[in-house]
Amino acid sequence: MRRLNQDEKFMRKAIAVAKRGLKEGEVPIGAVVVFEGKVVARGYNRRARLQLASAHAEMMAIDKACKKFGSWRLPEGCKLYVTLEPCPMCMGAALNARVDEIYFGAYEQKGRSLTSALADANLLNHKTEVIGGVLEEECSSLLTGFFSALRQKAKEEKARATDEDAKPNP
Repeated sequence: MRRLNQDEKFMRKAIAVAKRGLKEGEVPIGAVVVFEGKVVARGYNRRARLQLASAHAEMMAIDKACKKFGSWRLPEGCKLYVTLEPCPMCMGAALNARVDEIYFGAYEQKGRSLTSALADANLLNHKTEVIGGVLEEECSSLLTGFFSALRQKAKEEKARATDEDAKPNP
C-alpha cells in the first residue's frame, strides 16, 4: 500500500468533511485549514441549510480558524485544503485571511473560479500559492455522483407528476 503524502492526507480529511455535508443534502464540498501539520478548522457547504450565499466550505473553515486564532489574519504558514477549486468569493476570503497555500482537488469545470488570476494578482500585498488536482479523481467523483443523483431524482419526480396528470379524474 502506497503511503499518502501530506497533501493527500489533508485532502482526505477535506473529503471526509464534504461527506458530512452530503449526508445533510448539501453539495459535497469540504475544506480544512491546517497549521503546523494539524487541522485547526473544518467546514463544509451549508448554503441550503443556512440559506446563506456565503456559507461555502472554505468560508466556514476560514471563519472557524480566524475565531480559533482570535484574528481575521491567520498566522503565517496556514494552508487551506478544499475539494473543489475555490470560487472568487472564497479565494478573496483566503487572500484576506492571509492563507499561504491553497490545495484543491477538483477543478471548477465551468471556469468560474478565477483562482489563478486572483492568486497572481498580488491583492492585499499577499501572495498565495495554489496547487490544484490533489486527489482530483476522488473529489470529482463525489461531486459528479451528487449531481447525477440529483438529476435522476428530478427525472423520477417529473415522470411521477406526468403519470399523475395522465390518470383520469373520478
